[in-house]
Amino acid sequence: MAPALRPPRISHEQRILLLALTAGTPGVLAALIVLWTGGYSAKVQWTVAVVVAGFWLIGSYAVRERVVNPLRTLANLLEAMREGDYSIRGRLSRPGDALHEVMQQVNAMGATLRAQRLGALEATTLLRKVMEEIDVAVFAFDEQRRLRLVNRAGERLLAQPAERALGATAEALALDRFLEGETAQTVQRTFPGGSGRWGISRTSFRESGLPHQMLVVTDLTRPLREEELQAWQRLVRVLGHELNNSLTPIKSIAGSLERLLALETKPEDWEDDMRGGLSVIASRSEALSRFLGAYARLAKLPRPRFQPLVIGDCVRRVAGIETRLPVTVEPGPELTISADPDQIEQLLINLVRNAADASLETGGGVSLGWTRGGAQIEVRVRDEGPGLSNTANLFVPFFTTKPGGSGIGLVFCRQIAEAHGGALRLENRAGGRGCEALLTLPL
Repeated sequence: MAPALRPPRISHEQRILLLALTAGTPGVLAALIVLWTGGYSAKVQWTVAVVVAGFWLIGSYAVRERVVNPLRTLANLLEAMREGDYSIRGRLSRPGDALHEVMQQVNAMGATLRAQRLGALEATTLLRKVMEEIDVAVFAFDEQRRLRLVNRAGERLLAQPAERALGATAEALALDRFLEGETAQTVQRTFPGGSGRWGISRTSFRESGLPHQMLVVTDLTRPLREEELQAWQRLVRVLGHELNNSLTPIKSIAGSLERLLALETKPEDWEDDMRGGLSVIASRSEALSRFLGAYARLAKLPRPRFQPLVIGDCVRRVAGIETRLPVTVEPGPELTISADPDQIEQLLINLVRNAADASLETGGGVSLGWTRGGAQIEVRVRDEGPGLSNTANLFVPFFTTKPGGSGIGLVFCRQIAEAHGGALRLENRAGGRGCEALLTLPL
């Protein structure tokens, strides 16, 4: 069956013209009827008929142009905006009519778009300037893994200008392995522009609806060397201080004993002096040996061996080890985490022992409990001791306020917590006397 023919569509201009002609038709017909039936001469009839018909047609076309021309002006303005030219403005008509309001709004839209375009251009220029100046290599690849953006640091890393690198595939640039796998990684790698240790992170974004990937390559060699140098300086400073504290009295006492032995006539109690001096030398040597052993223990903490650990059983087992005073165990949810049982237990033993030492000074107690907070587990050790007087040096190696303390217990505990991806925090209790140690571990 043949499709039905649709009537031809007329344009907007033709529709306006037809409406104008239709509006004037009754008046024209009435004038012609009166003219031809009024007994006028033929010359008058034809002259008036031509004048009436002329004005009728001219007026209809004038109405059409009056309606169409502003629309064409608006179309030109919108086309200019579409092409990015926001400097053209439409002429305003008499205030108060509809055309004036339309032109006013279009002009305001053009001014707004122009301001937004200038802001976007300025922001883009600033972003490009920052991209060029930062000492971090940035690469952007499209969905076909072709390089679409590279900054100056990336050019130095690839040892080739952007004009030659743009459009090359990630495989050709030897960057394809970083577009897969982990989004953040640290590698030891040699690039055409340098070698060392690099931190590489990958993110995804969309441009014009198409997926892209961005690689950010950071040179970690210099910061790591600076951190290593600072660590060595701190180590030498601490070791030098402790060695001087022990070797200075040893040297002084050894010199005194040497002078005593060199005397021809020795005092009656010279043997007591010898024994006392040798006892001091032995005591300081033993203290120095303990210090070096503690430092070696702190520096050689083994990596945790992860396995399932029921946190409730671990907490109750640690609470039963402390015998100097009872430890209250606050019940919590039975949760199993992945951790090194020996290290976590040793960490909690140290915290409970410190809490017990503090509570024994005031006759208070110790409580131990755990709760779940989102994707983490929080273990709290509370005491009723005098509280913390100096929280700034809690985790400074070999800083201690306890007589005979080594000053590495809390540092050792924090190292264990951070090795498990957690954290350790100590603070004075807000709702009562004493201190609270908060251990946070991921579930």
